[in-house]
Amino acid sequence: MPENSMTIKIPRSIVPACDMDDLKGFEKLVKKTDNVKGIGAYKVGFELGLKYGLPKVVEAARKHTTKPLIYDHQKAGTDVPFTGEKFAKVCKEAGIDAVILFPQAGPATEKEWIMACHRAELGVIVGGEMTHEKYLAADGGFLQDDAPRRMYEVAAENGVFEFVVPGNKPEKILAYRKFFESKGIQPVLYSPGLVAQGGSISESGKAAGERWHAIVGRALLEAKDRKKMAEELCSEITK
Repeated sequence: MPENSMTIKIPRSIVPACDMDDLKGFEKLVKKTDNVKGIGAYKVGFELGLKYGLPKVVEAARKHTTKPLIYDHQKAGTDVPFTGEKFAKVCKEAGIDAVILFPQAGPATEKEWIMACHRAELGVIVGGEMTHEKYLAADGGFLQDDAPRRMYEVAAENGVFEFVVPGNKPEKILAYRKFFESKGIQPVLYSPGLVAQGGSISESGKAAGERWHAIVGRALLEAKDRKKMAEELCSEITK
């Protein structure tokens, strides 16, 4: 795929998961880490978005970075189909560059939300399998075991090539990567579930292939020296 169509232009990076409720703290984090080589984007969660509003969050970040801002509504794409247009409009007008969808409401909603985001010229990153226990039926969860693959397949059929896969399950990363490749897609993969949730950056990175972005939250946010931690994490991404 053309490089300019990817959310993050470099092949591998660390994406800080800014799951925090302090706007000033978020701004300080961006300011401290933006010039660290290997930081690819910033993922904004619902805490900042709901407490301050996305326009203010984007404004704070843009004082210190030009890197992509990815909004993770946790979990977007789970409403009725027509609401996708409204979601995409709000994110685009706020200045968000890309969004993460977890389309657990079914293929009709998934397709329309993807199309709505495409029409708004937002990057679309689709997740299917999550990192925590009791998610799929085999583990006591609500979702059928093949649900993530079906979500990924619908996404791929609708022009998506960027996907969220669970960073603490390297065997699943490899399986999903091979699935995408079997569909003729060279995927760009994103993975949460690293460090604090037990996932290994180096191990998961080997499974992910050439284009992979590690989403790291607590390990970075709870560090005494966030810049130093960011540098250490970024040094692992190329191993």
